[in-house]
Amino acid sequence: MRCVSPSRQLGLLIVSFFLMGAGSVGGKIPTQASDGDMAAGWIDQSPHRSAFVDGDGVRLNYLDWGGNGPALILIHGIANSPHIFDQIAPLLRTDFRVLAYARRGHGHSDAPAGPYDAGALVEDLRRLLDNLHIERASFIGWSMGGNEMTAFAGRFPDRVDKIVYLEGGYDWSDPAFFKPFTEILIANSPAPSALRSIDNLRSWYRQTWVGCDVPWTPALEAFLRDAVRIRPNGAVDPVPSIEVYGALMETLGTWKRDYSKVRAPALAIYGTTFFPADDGNSPLAQKLRDFERSVMVPFRRASIERVRSELKNVHVIEIDGRSHMSIGVLDAETLAASMRTFLLAGSAKAP
Repeated sequence: MRCVSPSRQLGLLIVSFFLMGAGSVGGKIPTQASDGDMAAGWIDQSPHRSAFVDGDGVRLNYLDWGGNGPALILIHGIANSPHIFDQIAPLLRTDFRVLAYARRGHGHSDAPAGPYDAGALVEDLRRLLDNLHIERASFIGWSMGGNEMTAFAGRFPDRVDKIVYLEGGYDWSDPAFFKPFTEILIANSPAPSALRSIDNLRSWYRQTWVGCDVPWTPALEAFLRDAVRIRPNGAVDPVPSIEVYGALMETLGTWKRDYSKVRAPALAIYGTTFFPADDGNSPLAQKLRDFERSVMVPFRRASIERVRSELKNVHVIEIDGRSHMSIGVLDAETLAASMRTFLLAGSAKAP
């Protein structure tokens, strides 16, 4: 019998709960109908083109919004998709050529048997830039995207202009976070009915990760559809697969951040909650509040103190009322303006 490391077993367990179901918000999936015309005849309207680059035998899908100016590379989080940037990317292309790519195993990029370690993920980023003949760029890393961005900036400092951590200025491998995080993921996983249709999954994802008070945007719909495969009977299969997600969770739990080699100026943007706020009385709602209070609040404060201490040139912004996922969706215009001001500072285009 093949041995599996404890952290990988944990990653596989989480995905097994996701696919098999182990409860959901409030114990049931909301019966909300599909949002407007999101379901039938849906078309991605974000002004990008989709293409592929080949690197080390792994074909990576990327989205290119075009634009005027130096390259700006957007890196999504684990079990996410480059389409999560569909809303904010067009707001930045007046000053940058904006691109986002699907990490191996995600979206429409290849999903090889492996590896999914830090070295492979950073090498994919390098090969993407090489294939697109981009010698130097700025980067925005959302969530786990901060890992590739930090490692790339440390390894290839001459190829990095500036970096932005969008809820990504965390060392996710910190045991004080990682163990309780995996436990709350299991507690907060969907019931089997969530995977019976894209409408059910949308309702669960919106309530669990984004917040019911947050408008469901075309960018969120594009991301959701890129993160699943819809069967002929309407049921959905999440992407990445169990095996890929397990390997990535192992990497996430062991990938130590090293800010010491980063020379590029940095902007670190944080929300004030991880999951959407839930004032309900259910046992799950209480667990989420306990996770925020006992895990995320101290972890967030320690992470902010660490980036201020270890990054040589960093500016920190905390945005009240934003969760880990809603931060890139709510008031995208103001968020884009903050990023643009930072990225253009010192250039001829500086406001």
